[in-house]
Amino acid sequence: MVNVPRLVIAAPASGSGKTTVATGLMRAFADAGLAVSPHKVGPDYIDPGYHALATGRPGRNLDAYMCGPERIAPLFLHGAAGCDLALVEGVMGLYDGASVDSAREALLQGGGGRRAGELASTAHVAKLLKAPVVLVVDASSQSRSVAALVHGFASWDPEVRVAGVILNKVGSDRHEALLREALAESGVPVLGALRRVAAVDTPSRHLGLVPVAERSAAALAAVAAQASQVREGCDLKGLLALAHSAPPLTGPAWDPYVGVASPGSLDRASALDPALRADVPAGPGIQGASGGLHPPRGGAAHRMRPGRGRAGEGTTAARPVVAVAGGPAFTFSYAEHTELLRAAGAEVVTFDPLRDERLPDRTAALVIGGGFPEMYAPELSANEPLREAVADLAERGAPIAAECAGLLYLCRSLDGKPMCGVLPAEARMSGRLTLGYREAVALADNPLAAAGTRVRGHEFHRTVVEPGTGAAPAWGMTHPERRVEGFVQGSVHASYLHTHWAGSPGVAHRFVAGPARR
Repeated sequence: MVNVPRLVIAAPASGSGKTTVATGLMRAFADAGLAVSPHKVGPDYIDPGYHALATGRPGRNLDAYMCGPERIAPLFLHGAAGCDLALVEGVMGLYDGASVDSAREALLQGGGGRRAGELASTAHVAKLLKAPVVLVVDASSQSRSVAALVHGFASWDPEVRVAGVILNKVGSDRHEALLREALAESGVPVLGALRRVAAVDTPSRHLGLVPVAERSAAALAAVAAQASQVREGCDLKGLLALAHSAPPLTGPAWDPYVGVASPGSLDRASALDPALRADVPAGPGIQGASGGLHPPRGGAAHRMRPGRGRAGEGTTAARPVVAVAGGPAFTFSYAEHTELLRAAGAEVVTFDPLRDERLPDRTAALVIGGGFPEMYAPELSANEPLREAVADLAERGAPIAAECAGLLYLCRSLDGKPMCGVLPAEARMSGRLTLGYREAVALADNPLAAAGTRVRGHEFHRTVVEPGTGAAPAWGMTHPERRVEGFVQGSVHASYLHTHWAGSPGVAHRFVAGPARR
């Protein structure tokens, strides 16, 4: 058993101030000398960036839909190893879960008898972690009614322990007194009351908060202001005592080295739900790349030096370099992806497509994740040497995995600006938000998955790629609608679908080492 003091910071609805309060608490406790492990429920990439800024540790996601409920506690324990305190920021309202029908939800949860509609919700994760919940309530337009609101959330599910309230956006001392008086009879203690302060606000854009990488100085100031507000308005000793009331967790922590040794875990969804095997979208009769990372064809510049690491301990085999796009334009990535790549035997090197005119030395494969390339289209286009290097890498058959922003970067153009030209498609901004969880099947062998592999992921964008799929689609979407999407072209896999490789650790194994049959 492992004893990790922990709290889940939740709210009745989005916009209540969860991120402000959670980030402020993380920084306040870190400033007090505690090692704080930051976590975020759901697929969001942006909030964990602020969490990392507040704590000095990687922000980690806990997504029960993409990774499976059985992996939530192990992933949590992996991230929280060696820490004094773990804080988990929720998603949307406390009880808001993935939008799937009840039969499918029961299968995805393994028939655990959970409440309908709770899959991947903050409440679901809180139960999986046996963690007390602190409810952040926007009190700006209410007084006594706050007691009824809190009572409802505290009593809705007896398995969820709503153990404290932080009142946010309180107008005055008189307002605070009325709120505290009303809540005195609820049985849920008030652990903080925060005034509205402009300095703690974080700017947003079409997909949420502006990422930390785009506003480092301003982000630092905002996080410092959030911590100051929390120190003044919250009972930190009471919150810490509540965190210590969480019971021990059983079972081992997630281990990326164990994950990459079990590539069969790729097909978890279809194993749970035989019905998902039927009626997949029909794709063209295609022969895709079978995957596997091998140094690109070329000269001595691509020879690998001997490496080390747990996946290759005691060997003299070269560790192939996997270049991972970063910088302000490509900020969307899960910490476990890099860990899985390293566990699979790769040397991971980050580069910035806005600044670097060449790929890292000895690049043998490329990962281009999500982000906001549409905000930097002129700068990305102006870096012609790197665009040519990426196109050359693809031409030489190196594995390339591109998600969302990476897909846009590989197109011929983005909003009329030339991009890498790897894919025969044009990309542009649109006024329509595409958002939600997806289930998909690989329609052909490719660098990430064998044909027939099923994954769960999410889409999150306001852009359009025309055409939306190539002769060989990346995925056949099976839920919530049936369609084909993305591109498999040679050793390139490009798609709008974001996946969490901890839920499908065989992806990293295949990308780096390739299937044994090859």
